[in-house]
Amino acid sequence: MFGAMLTLMFFGVPLAWTLMGVGVGFGYWIWGPDSLGIMMPSIFGLMNEFILVALPLFILMGMILERSGIADDLFQMIYKIMGGVRGGLGMGTVVICALIAAMVGITGAATVSLGLIALPAMLKRGYSKQLSAGAIMAGGALGFLIPPSLVMILYAFLTRESVGKLFAAGVMPGLMLAAIYMLYIGIRCYRNPTLGPPIEASERIGFWQKVVALKAMILPGLLIAVVLGTMAAGVASPTEASALGAFGAMLCALAHGKLNVTMLNSALFSTARIMGMLMWIMIGAVIFSKIYIALGAGQAIVGQIMAAELSPYLVLSVILLSYLVLGMFLDDSAILFITVPLYVPIIKALGFDPIWFATLFVLAMQSAYLTPPFGYNLFYMRSVAPPEVTTGDLYRSVVPFLAMQVLGIVLLVLFPQIALWLPELIFD
Repeated sequence: MFGAMLTLMFFGVPLAWTLMGVGVGFGYWIWGPDSLGIMMPSIFGLMNEFILVALPLFILMGMILERSGIADDLFQMIYKIMGGVRGGLGMGTVVICALIAAMVGITGAATVSLGLIALPAMLKRGYSKQLSAGAIMAGGALGFLIPPSLVMILYAFLTRESVGKLFAAGVMPGLMLAAIYMLYIGIRCYRNPTLGPPIEASERIGFWQKVVALKAMILPGLLIAVVLGTMAAGVASPTEASALGAFGAMLCALAHGKLNVTMLNSALFSTARIMGMLMWIMIGAVIFSKIYIALGAGQAIVGQIMAAELSPYLVLSVILLSYLVLGMFLDDSAILFITVPLYVPIIKALGFDPIWFATLFVLAMQSAYLTPPFGYNLFYMRSVAPPEVTTGDLYRSVVPFLAMQVLGIVLLVLFPQIALWLPELIFD
């Protein structure tokens, strides 16, 4: 089954039809028409999963915010407040990416928005092409970790873990990575000011003007507080918080004068298109995993690993390395649906905390989005970058940020409480 799946994907067959075709084909071959008795109840069970209601609502929230002009206002705020510092625009861009991640949950939103807004502004002021593009792409990938993360919702659906705990587990690693990026940019620009020169003295503003500029944070701050605060306080479930977030996004767009029928129609159409793709992939994944598990493959693999008496951390290292390799060729949803049903039983059998491993998985997916030759953030940036920024520049720009993400994975392995402290504080 696994070989057939990889072969079909190699020949370019869409993931949904690959998973569905292989699952149905092998089920029929082994058990005949009776195999449909395994598949159909699983599909109807998928459609009745209440947590999946959060997916289209969070996606809609992101689509509306992407079109609302909030990213532009945030960059203008950062430009005024941090522009006078060496590398300030680069460090500020990472801050904006973290804020957008906390509002949107869609990885490409920050990369595309700031690729259009921040990249030309930084290049115009003499910033290094590689430092500017790398900061935007790495910062944009923070949407995987900082809640509300769509990948975490899908992971929770597959593993039956708590969405709230997964969201809480992603906060500290996401902030840690953002701090590492900012520290790197600040040190490099301090040692070599030509990489990120401060803005001209004539463009700088006084202290009180900087305080006034912070008003751009009011709407994003309220939206983040509503979505994440209600979940953390136990007032709303993730599904209810997603509804509040979608409504709040409409209010933000209305406040910016961007809420109209054309914009809303575009956001709804994009949401329906993304959800249609995700649901077909999930149906295919459910069919594939049910047949795969019914054949006893999961238990066989876990049994072989346990019988080999390998070091648990050696097995974990191989799993994380496989994610980085797969990220060179597949997108996050493909890797998620293919590997999670296979790897999570192994992780539990080895005695690792499943919430901690989920955070490691999401962090690895974040790295995969930057890994050449097929890292998705590279393609997002290529689609909006000015002509003077070449594909080679983009590939070179992600190398130091990939190294920092690997450092983040190592820190999370050595110090699991980075991920587990907040879930334990809130839920235990």
